[in-house]
Amino acid sequence: MAQTLFALMLMVIFLGGTATAQFPEAEISNSQIHAKLYLPDAQSGYYRATRFDWSGVIATLEWKGHTYFGKWFDHYDPKTHDAISGPVEEFLTNGAGLGFTEVKPGEAFVKIGVGAIRKPDDQAFQQFHTYEIADSGKWTTQKGSDWIEFTQQLGDTAGYAYLYRKKILLAGDKLVLEHHLENTGRKTIATSVYEHNFFMLDGQPSGPDFVIRFAFEPRAARPLNGLAETRGREVRYLQELQPGQSVYTELEGFGSTSKDYDIRVENRKTGTAVHQTGNRPLAKMAFWSIRSNVSPEAYVDLRIEPGKQADWRIEYQFYTLP
Repeated sequence: MAQTLFALMLMVIFLGGTATAQFPEAEISNSQIHAKLYLPDAQSGYYRATRFDWSGVIATLEWKGHTYFGKWFDHYDPKTHDAISGPVEEFLTNGAGLGFTEVKPGEAFVKIGVGAIRKPDDQAFQQFHTYEIADSGKWTTQKGSDWIEFTQQLGDTAGYAYLYRKKILLAGDKLVLEHHLENTGRKTIATSVYEHNFFMLDGQPSGPDFVIRFAFEPRAARPLNGLAETRGREVRYLQELQPGQSVYTELEGFGSTSKDYDIRVENRKTGTAVHQTGNRPLAKMAFWSIRSNVSPEAYVDLRIEPGKQADWRIEYQFYTLP
C-alpha cells in the first residue's frame, strides 16, 4: 500500500512538473508595452525547429490593455516548424536553405538564425520539415528594462559563416526590430527574409471585422475562394474563417522603394490596430490567414559580400481606431 501511494505521489509530481514546464524567457516593458519573449536554447528553448529564426520569439505582448500575439496553434511541439508566436522571421535562398543545393547528403547547409543544418538525402528542400541541427552556433543575449539583443555566431559551413544580431526595443507605442547581418565567411550571402507576423489582435477570429491596408493597391495572385477579396488598397474578409479554412496568396502591385513597406491590420470590433513599416523595399508580399491569426508576410532581399554587412529595421506601432 505504501509503495502504491509513493508511486502515485511520484506520478503527480512528474505530471505537475510537465504541465508547468518552463522555458528560458525574459520580459521587457515601458510605460505602454509589456512583452514576454522566449530565449534561444538548443536544449530547452521553446522553439527548436529549423524553419524560423530562434531569436526574438514573442510569447505575449500587451499595449494599453490590448493583446497582439500569443499561442495561435492547437498542438505544441518544440520541433514543429510553426510552433512559434509573434513576428518571427525566416531566411530563404531560392526557396531553400543557404547552400542547400551546393552540399552533398551528410554535409551541412545554413539557416540563418538557426545554424548549420544536416542535409539528409538528395530530396528537394522541404520548408516545413525539421532537419537535424549539426551546429546551432554560439548564442548570447544582453538585456535592459525595455530592450533585449540576441547575437548568433556561426563558423564555416560549406564556405558560409556569419554574425547575426537582432535587437528588440520598445519606444513609446512602438516595437522596433533592428537587424544586423555580417558575412564572416568566404561565400556571398544572397538571401531573402520575411516577417511572419501571426497577429492575434485581442484574440479575435479572422473575419469581416478585420481590414488589412497597404500603401499600394494589392492584386491577389491566387484565387481567394470566396473567403476574402482585394478592394482598393485593402484586403477584406468576406466571411469569418472557420477551423480548417485558410487564405493564402502572393500580392502584386508594390513598387521598388521602401514606402510600400507599409501595412496596417485593424479590427473594427475591438478598435485594436497595428501599423508595420520597414526601411527596405519589398521583394515579395504574401498574405496568409487562418481563423486564429492574420499574417501579412513582407519579404526583403539581402546580398552581402564576404567581409560586408547589412542592416535593416522594422517597426510596429500600436494604436486604436477612433
